Amino acid sequence: MLGPVILAASRSDRMRRLISAAPVTKQVVDRFIPGESVDDVVPIIEDLTGRGLELTMDVVGEDITTAEQSHAARDAYLALIYRLGELELGERVEMSVKLSMFGQALPDGHELALANVRPVVEAAAAIGTTVTLDAEDHTTLDSMFAIHEELRKDFPQTGCVIQAYLFRTEADARRLAAAGSRVRLVKGAYKEPAEVAYQNKHEIDKAYVRVLRILMDGEGYPMIGSHDPRLISIAQELAHRAGRKPDEYEFQMLYGIRGDEHLRLAAEGHRMRVYTAYGTDWYGYFMRRLAEKPANLRFFARSMISKG
Repeated sequence: MLGPVILAASRSDRMRRLISAAPVTKQVVDRFIPGESVDDVVPIIEDLTGRGLELTMDVVGEDITTAEQSHAARDAYLALIYRLGELELGERVEMSVKLSMFGQALPDGHELALANVRPVVEAAAAIGTTVTLDAEDHTTLDSMFAIHEELRKDFPQTGCVIQAYLFRTEADARRLAAAGSRVRLVKGAYKEPAEVAYQNKHEIDKAYVRVLRILMDGEGYPMIGSHDPRLISIAQELAHRAGRKPDEYEFQMLYGIRGDEHLRLAAEGHRMRVYTAYGTDWYGYFMRRLAEKPANLRFFARSMISKG
């Protein structure tokens, strides 16, 4: 299976240098990451919201080694929120944050990440939007969930992400599927050991459906993070069985993948949110997108060959 190999490459400095130096890389990366700055992505935001879509914005970057870098990540989100406020797009665009960017892995990282993310959540609330805490590898999740719980005391709309391939996720879903919660369910995109996560695609898909059923039957707001047509159809059926109205759940898909499906779902009256990343430190994000789906890797390989 190529997925684990690609995920290993995502942490390789040598592979980072090779791929970054390839002439075709920028062209392919632009499919998934439409810019490096707020100015680059504002036209994308305006275009997609004008088409009836909603967005969640991710300022990419995870290899934080100093507190100063974590503060810079915080400030990058604050600058984005300021622009969204100017554009009066707070009700259409939320933020997704990785706590690793805010210093979670540094000494006293839990407290540092909480101190950095809180002003971002406060600023988001001030313009009428919110923040979702992205899930990373399994060793970070207890800290992420604790920060999520703390933030929800003052900002109950703060969301979080759970990953279907982890054995723990069904229990997490039961705990999180409470009134007022916002939970995005994804399959998972990190290289996890067999001791904590399903390794087989079929088992992961079955786990996804089990967890999705828990969320749909709960009192919170499920966010279905998937491009899989079968899982999208199952989600619609589960929502119908649970008696959910179209504004009581939403679909989320990545920018650059199945764009026609984004528009189709929105046209049918579903809430459809596009996960849109931007920034200069794109490598780890890009490699996980390749690992998630063979079609993404084939697209990259064809581009490399055609431009070779």
